Amino acid sequence: MSRVCAVTGRRTRIGHQVKRRGLAKKDGGVGRRVTGRSKRTFKPNLQPVRVLTPEGAILRLKLSTKAIKRGIITLRQNGKLVSFPLVKAVRGRNRAFTKAQKQTG
Repeated sequence: MSRVCAVTGRRTRIGHQVKRRGLAKKDGGVGRRVTGRSKRTFKPNLQPVRVLTPEGAILRLKLSTKAIKRGIITLRQNGKLVSFPLVKAVRGRNRAFTKAQKQTG
């Protein structure tokens, strides 16, 4: 699977690492000179997240940390844009409790 956020669309970007030498003018030098540029990649901070939809289904998504902080997910389902709050699906021992709670309430 590619390194792309499912909500924000953030992906790997390409840039340069700039090497400089010299002393800055404000420090009494003749200025900083660029001596080289090498390609580098800027990778987004993606996290695998299990999200609980309003219907009760669990989606496994790769989300950027900015999307997780925002707390609202907008996805395209059946040709429509659907927005819902980010609720992480529970794992392990707590799952039995949430199932029982869902049935009663």
